Amino acid sequence: MAKVRLTVLESRCRCGLHKKGDSFLVEDTCPPVCHELWHIVYPMVYTLLNGGELDYGDSRAKAFTAACPDGGRVILHGETTE
Repeated sequence: MAKVRLTVLESRCRCGLHKKGDSFLVEDTCPPVCHELWHIVYPMVYTLLNGGELDYGDSRAKAFTAACPDGGRVILHGETTE
């Protein structure tokens, strides 16, 4: 079964919940990620967990980079791991 590693690349989180370098491994349950950020990344995480690929720049990849909907205060990178 695929797993998705989420890594915080940048953080200016208003709540102090996320710190640069934080990393979470997603298998089948939600990680301790802010619900606003999880709402943005869940469709991409679901796609990767089920073997899909996403548009990533000019190509397709089993990875994504996403920003928090609160002004991009948190930047998160997700990628599959085996």
